[in-house]
Amino acid sequence: MRDTTRFIFHFLQPLCNVTAICTSPRLAMTTFLIRPAAPDDAEVLADFNLEMARETERKPLERDVVLSGVRGVLENQRNGFYFLANDTAGNILGALLVTFEWSDWRDGLIWWIQSVYVVPHWRGRGVYRALYAQVKTQAQSAQNVKGLRLYVERENFGAQQVYARLGMSETPYRIFEEMF
Repeated sequence: MRDTTRFIFHFLQPLCNVTAICTSPRLAMTTFLIRPAAPDDAEVLADFNLEMARETERKPLERDVVLSGVRGVLENQRNGFYFLANDTAGNILGALLVTFEWSDWRDGLIWWIQSVYVVPHWRGRGVYRALYAQVKTQAQSAQNVKGLRLYVERENFGAQQVYARLGMSETPYRIFEEMF
């Protein structure tokens, strides 16, 4: 049986400097440090998830459950991995989670981008662009990653515009679920 997750671990560089180029004339070029999340980041990631669910879906989540879920990723990379964007002072400005879907049609993995959050004051300043660029670079360098996907709330038009500007396109698929 082929190990489909073995390749995941070799590319998670400890630190990656990414310079985000902002298109707004009122913003100067900003440098972000894009790095994999560490166990010490669990509390911040849980807070980001709680805030994102409140903002985008008006959904209150249980903090203990979310924190356990975040730790479940940080402790087992087979579940996924997080990237964080820090400013040069070390403040965490944004984060995203990548999980994996096996595609038998493509004989490879699709990376799903989830749990995207950027601190409100930093939105529109290239934080997500820098995070996405890092994910895309890592995915393209991994031998059996065939593409990137994400889902977005239908009414979150701002996020949809950002994803389209970065080269992602809307698919004809709809997502159905039955949660337990």
